[in-house]
Amino acid sequence: MEYNGHKPIYLQNVDMMQEKIIAGEWREEERIPSVREMGAIVGVNPNTIVRSYQLLETREIIYNKRGLGYFVKGGAVERIKENLKQEFIANEVPAFKAKADMLGITKEELVKLL
Repeated sequence: MEYNGHKPIYLQNVDMMQEKIIAGEWREEERIPSVREMGAIVGVNPNTIVRSYQLLETREIIYNKRGLGYFVKGGAVERIKENLKQEFIANEVPAFKAKADMLGITKEELVKLL
């Protein structure tokens, strides 16, 4: 995986993992790669993966079955979509609106484009 320097690696991993869940590569109630496996897959230290998995656990996206590994939690797809929707509304929409206003793009023009 290629990382950019504008966002911490563990958060970039979280984004990638959430995309896998939304895309159906990792299905609800199915086991996901172990910390060591995931570290080898993406080429980062397992401690970084632990941090990513901890955040996903906190967000109730994955859970740990002691001795069996990590699994995608039921309802994870909807939780991810809701979280991403809120982030989009809070971060992207205001910037988009400001740029449209600066360029003089009307609401009607935007509606046509969308």
